[in-house]
Amino acid sequence: MTNTTPNKKLLIVDDSKVSRMVIKARVKDVQPDWEIIEAANGDEGIAAVTAHAPDFCTMDINMPGMLGTDAAEQILKIAPNTRIVIFSANIQGSFQDRACAMGAIFVAKPVTEKSIAEAVQYFLR
Repeated sequence: MTNTTPNKKLLIVDDSKVSRMVIKARVKDVQPDWEIIEAANGDEGIAAVTAHAPDFCTMDINMPGMLGTDAAEQILKIAPNTRIVIFSANIQGSFQDRACAMGAIFVAKPVTEKSIAEAVQYFLR
């Protein structure tokens, strides 16, 4: 019997199609009932929040256009109950501090089974 949380929506915002595919596949393994929405940059992510009202969001930092941390802050203004995990290879303390300040958690890339499990555990808390 799988431990699933039904009818939840996860928005994956990452300019790397590979990262989005890996996150989606791993999350679907453990939460097959979740709806997955993808966006390739911050502007698409913000539009997806308005259109789909996701419960959870994974956000890359370094993407074309706006930084993921800026997009995450805008998403939280639109939908303050969205739980956000910042995934990034950019592990500077300032980015980690900013993630914490907005109530998100920071998970270092590369995206792995372990890092995705950490994100899912945060979403389910």
